[in-house]
Amino acid sequence: MLNVRFLLPIIAASVVNPVLAHSQHLGGIQAAANQSTLAPFDIIHAKITTNENIATFHMAVSGNAGTTKPTATGKLAGSDVFSYVWPTTLDSYDVGFEKNAGILALAVTAHPDFDDTPLYDENGDGDTKNDGNIWHSHWVVLKPNERCGEGALGVVDIPKGSKPRLPKTWPGLPILLDSPGWSPTFNGNTLEVQIAFDRIDNVENISFDGVTSGLRVNQSVHAPLLCVVNVMDVASGDLSLPGKVNL
Repeated sequence: MLNVRFLLPIIAASVVNPVLAHSQHLGGIQAAANQSTLAPFDIIHAKITTNENIATFHMAVSGNAGTTKPTATGKLAGSDVFSYVWPTTLDSYDVGFEKNAGILALAVTAHPDFDDTPLYDENGDGDTKNDGNIWHSHWVVLKPNERCGEGALGVVDIPKGSKPRLPKTWPGLPILLDSPGWSPTFNGNTLEVQIAFDRIDNVENISFDGVTSGLRVNQSVHAPLLCVVNVMDVASGDLSLPGKVNL
């Protein structure tokens, strides 16, 4: 279990204000609604299922998913990222990074101040560089980083001059981030991402959790570049990754 200290206020709030757990979605991780968490990020269910070579990452919240996005600041440094995240035990090597590079997570993010999907034109206006505010997916590799705050996580930096193994759809930022183009689907209080895998058996044996969070771009590239600064909710309550695929 990851003993991340900034999760303690969330766990305490869930205990103080329990609401009946979500009952319309079966399997996965069921969580109680929490009135002190912003409803679009208040997780009540998270699961991963597979069908042939497709894995579906599913999350449900107590409000309308995807309706709240960061406010634009007009500059990259200091800008915010909102995210729906599935931390997993899947090896980072399975999606194109080095082996055991950190905690591999699928993230659905929105951020109005920059675009990190240079291969895709999500809003269909002919410009691939202005789509950051549209919800899109990433693989990210996370590690605890004290420079992000005590007990906090950050996206792993790529040291200057190093040439690690990277996915073909790496967007060019000096962090372990991939922009594979898997489009998230929002429907009321749920969101899903469907992903094709060459080795689906690798996915079926993993554990996972569900997290909603805010991240922030730091002023300096390797400060590190991207830190988790605000964990809004954790499906398990303690980031223990109890979820099992297809259960």
